[in-house]
Amino acid sequence: MSVLPLVFTSGWASGINAYAVVLLFGVFGATGLTDEVPESLQRTDVLVTAGVLFLFEAVADKIPYVDSAWDAAHTVIRPVAGAVVAALLAGESGSLPELAAGAVGGATALLSHLVKAGTRMAVNTSPEPFSTIGVSVAEDLGVAGIITFAVFNPVAAALVAGALLLLGLVTLVFLASRIRRFLRRRAQRREERDLAGAGRHWPHE
Repeated sequence: MSVLPLVFTSGWASGINAYAVVLLFGVFGATGLTDEVPESLQRTDVLVTAGVLFLFEAVADKIPYVDSAWDAAHTVIRPVAGAVVAALLAGESGSLPELAAGAVGGATALLSHLVKAGTRMAVNTSPEPFSTIGVSVAEDLGVAGIITFAVFNPVAAALVAGALLLLGLVTLVFLASRIRRFLRRRAQRREERDLAGAGRHWPHE
């Protein structure tokens, strides 16, 4: 069977939490749950690094505004991770060219990352922190569930991931006004910090 469904699903999940994807695939491969995972993802140093970074993300992802800063820093990292994981999976399977797999994984990861980042901006317009925590927990559980499902039924998991990606893109359209509000607030805060910093350096008469 072609590895394309697994590549697509891993790309979607990487756009949400790339470290969790690497960690889960590595653990599943190391424990013998699947033989689709390349040895490079099962290495101890890779698993430890992914685990530590996952813990950092688990904390940062649940703090309003910090999560959006984290997302901004991962705009390149998540698509690249999605492309690399996809290429490795394709190389292990041999049923799909690695370059094509990387393109699919990277593009899918970029789209799901944009959905995640935009949704978080909209959520952060809410004054309470509990919605951010709730969304983060749902994302973590979703990534864990979809990757586990993909190991046993890659085609069905890819269909679910595709539906979630489409739903997320449609949701962004409806959240556009809240996202613009978040961006205005962030710009205002940056301007206030710049003015405060300039004020400290003005000469006093």
